[in-house]
Amino acid sequence: MGSPWSWLAGEAIGGRAEWLPVHLPSGDVDRAAVKACAASLGQPRLRWPEPFPFDSRLAMLGATFAKETGRAVAFSLAAMRQAFLAGRDLGQMDNVLIAAAACELHPRAVVKGVESRRISDALEAAAARAAALGVQVVPAIVVGGQTWTGTEAITAAGSA
Repeated sequence: MGSPWSWLAGEAIGGRAEWLPVHLPSGDVDRAAVKACAASLGQPRLRWPEPFPFDSRLAMLGATFAKETGRAVAFSLAAMRQAFLAGRDLGQMDNVLIAAAACELHPRAVVKGVESRRISDALEAAAARAAALGVQVVPAIVVGGQTWTGTEAITAAGSA
């Protein structure tokens, strides 16, 4: 959620793949390169959140909770749009709840979910699954035995 590259890959692939929320480093971010890539993909003008980078763990817990209800894609895209189009810090519960509302998740259920050990354990298990697939940085797209990361993931998403 904290990677603008993940947002761009997510917009490109949409619901055509399984989304696995994983809290991993997003790598270095060249703001000019992100802006140029977003423009080339027809995305609206970026608004960088303050602070950036932000701690995305809360949003990743929200995405993990949303995945259990079949709303991982809707929640994740809504959250990343809040971060990179509205300039909101996804380390703040109110901003995570805005994303949750966009995909019709009840705020109390989200708060309870992100605070639960079960959701935290599921997020950690997803990181272990990603590591087993060779994923070390996001965004990442895995098809067959091949993994694309970073800007390559955006290209792969667009052709998926």
